[in-house]
Amino acid sequence: MNSGLYLRSVSAPCIVRGQMEDIGVCKEGMDIMLPKMRYYVFMVRGLDPRAANILKQEMLAAGGEAAISYHTICDLTIPTDCLLSGTERQFELAAAKMAAQPFGLKSLSAELECAIRNLGQCGSRKVGPLELGKRTLVMGILNVTPDSFSGDGITDSQSALARGLEMASQGADIIDVGGESTRPGAEGPTTEEELARVIPVIKALAEKCDILISVDSRNPAVVEKALESGASIVNLVGGIRTPEMADLIAKFDVPVILMHMQGEPDTMQQNPRYGDVVDEIISDFRRQISDAVAAGINPEKIILDPGIGFGKTPVHNLEILNRLGEMRILGFPIMVGLSRKSFIGKILDADERNRLEGSIAGAVLASEKGTDMVRVHDVAETVRAIRVADAIIGRDTLK
Repeated sequence: MNSGLYLRSVSAPCIVRGQMEDIGVCKEGMDIMLPKMRYYVFMVRGLDPRAANILKQEMLAAGGEAAISYHTICDLTIPTDCLLSGTERQFELAAAKMAAQPFGLKSLSAELECAIRNLGQCGSRKVGPLELGKRTLVMGILNVTPDSFSGDGITDSQSALARGLEMASQGADIIDVGGESTRPGAEGPTTEEELARVIPVIKALAEKCDILISVDSRNPAVVEKALESGASIVNLVGGIRTPEMADLIAKFDVPVILMHMQGEPDTMQQNPRYGDVVDEIISDFRRQISDAVAAGINPEKIILDPGIGFGKTPVHNLEILNRLGEMRILGFPIMVGLSRKSFIGKILDADERNRLEGSIAGAVLASEKGTDMVRVHDVAETVRAIRVADAIIGRDTLK
């Protein structure tokens, strides 16, 4: 489905439910009242003006609101964006009426109902071996490369193993092992070079501890060997770009992290441009998810990464982080990797080795916005900060 529906704001449904439980409201009462207390604002892009006029009337009739271009009243040839606001109950009433209307409103009705279901998700859920939602998970970065942008690349297996074990002892939930630098301008290794870098480390980590291991690679041969050697998660820079990779993920049925990237690593920072960066990322995710499911990949194993720093300017990165909550409209877990990125360096005027405070600030904000997992270099410090952030926002750190 080629959706033009995007989220702008949402009340906190889990908090509302929790406070009703504290009061002692019965389940039947909550089922009646919760839809009246959850409030949403949606943007619909490129709506047929005839549909926009009908939609506005249906939203008003339900007690909600719809803001459309004033041109829509007299010019039925120019598509319009539409900003919708209302409670869950008001959207339910309007969607029921829209389902019988022409001009694409039946499809929009189904999309609204799906979006509201996604946004109402509370509690934990399993994604393969991962339990998401109870707290923010921390993925430790293990770069087995000589040219990592962050300056933390390790070139020998024993040192990489020692670093991986250290991160596990510091509280990392996952170790992400990569043998290719994706910094702008980096030259990719051969398949043989990448295999020689990551496979011994993955095997040794799998033998020495029971921590979850992900492989960060775009090479199907490397991914397959990594999964056979002890990795159980695939982290794909730029998402799935070949049928071979799609078939591989479907075959192993493991969690896969699909990342947004504009362009390729060697050119992605050459004047990246967007109309609305968050909406365009969400549109790309919709395409990636559709393609993945069509290729046989289990949708319950998909995690999304907005790709901070991958084809984005510092301004884009900041806007993405500020609007992370809007990605919840998709209903998939979110991972964010912002650790030591250059936009932090620009804000702090600091090199890669001196971006700890900025990286932690970003990780904590991402947690507050509902991110399920953060990918970081500095595990010990981030784990401690995230533990406090989770406690503040009501995740079960203290339970």
